[in-house]
Amino acid sequence: MLTLDFHPTGRHFLQIPGPSPVPDRILRAMSLPTIDHRGPEFGALGLKVLADIKQIFQTQHPVVIYPASGTGAWEAALTNVLSPGDHVLMYETGHFASLWQKMATRLGLKTEFLGYPGKDEHLPAAAGWRHGVQAPQIEERLRADTQHSIKAVCVVHNETSTGVTSNIAAVRRAIDASRHPALLLVDTISGLASADYRHDEWGVDVTVSGSQKGLMLPPGISFNAVSPKALAASKTAQCPKAFWAWDDIIEMNKTGYWPYTPNTNLLYGLNEACDMLLGQGLDVVFARHQRWGEGVRAAVRAWGLEIQCADPALYSPVLTGVMMPEGVDADAVRKIIYDRFDCSLGTGLGKLKGRMFRIGHLGDCNDLTLLAALSGCEMGLKLAGVKLAGSGVQAAMDHFSSHAAVVPLRKAA
Repeated sequence: MLTLDFHPTGRHFLQIPGPSPVPDRILRAMSLPTIDHRGPEFGALGLKVLADIKQIFQTQHPVVIYPASGTGAWEAALTNVLSPGDHVLMYETGHFASLWQKMATRLGLKTEFLGYPGKDEHLPAAAGWRHGVQAPQIEERLRADTQHSIKAVCVVHNETSTGVTSNIAAVRRAIDASRHPALLLVDTISGLASADYRHDEWGVDVTVSGSQKGLMLPPGISFNAVSPKALAASKTAQCPKAFWAWDDIIEMNKTGYWPYTPNTNLLYGLNEACDMLLGQGLDVVFARHQRWGEGVRAAVRAWGLEIQCADPALYSPVLTGVMMPEGVDADAVRKIIYDRFDCSLGTGLGKLKGRMFRIGHLGDCNDLTLLAALSGCEMGLKLAGVKLAGSGVQAAMDHFSSHAAVVPLRKAA
């Protein structure tokens, strides 16, 4: 008989890079009774979350909220500003950049996929998946597009499949330096509210994100942050759209409502998440994730294993990719860790399948959560026969104990 009891004693250690563990405070908010989405209470809730989410994106302009996954927000970003046959320049940094490119092609757009120009002897088929977006390549390609046939540049900020964070400000500078009018579309589904992201300051036209990563919510909400230039482009864009269309949503949002039934209880959770993040301060939130990432990477180095991201300047504060030695199946290691120690780790995706696993350090997490997860990893690696240079757990303990949090957890008595 099939059983769906997935809850043994104690808490499961969900250390994938999203969906992230949801704080009890948010779960309690979501458990409130559902209210009339046309009533006055909902209008007040809508206005508050719409104002708060702008602060999370660091924008003064509209943020469209959809009852959908991040994949839906990808489609919304493309269809609201582009027309069938439009030429779109995209950059391959990992599995999710590749999926976005596949979607754009299916929507009838002409996609051009740039990739990292270097080589990697360990991963010849996925060399670019160890590096971020190369802004000079984008500038060079746009300068060559003298007819301005390229209508948009699409890049991923924090590539969830690899643990590499790209420099979006550098991409904006590259577009500006080329004097090209292309729109800039950015996916920060896994970066928002964990890694520093500045929609307005970095000159992004459409930012895509989702609820299940740094916002610490279950999946089911996605976002488009929209610049005035993108709004202007949407007036003439001809890609078919109805549910995703910005105009009706932005108009109704002025009074706190949506043109369809919104996901009321997830909006309760979003309200609570914004209160938590803005109450702590985004600088504190970003510093906390940087510190966690540094502690996890200290463990990986102590094990003598390779970090998937090849550029230390682009290490993700959201997750760390751990490369396995030749001949070791990363998914077999993950299975041991899950079966024996009730800890879920992210699998290698696409070109990295079986070559790596991913440790998430985001959501409802703290130092001891990560130390427990690293203990499970260390035991699982040993059980899988992986020879370790030293104790990653000890290295992480040393890091966390010698690098205090930016804001103390408790005030001294």
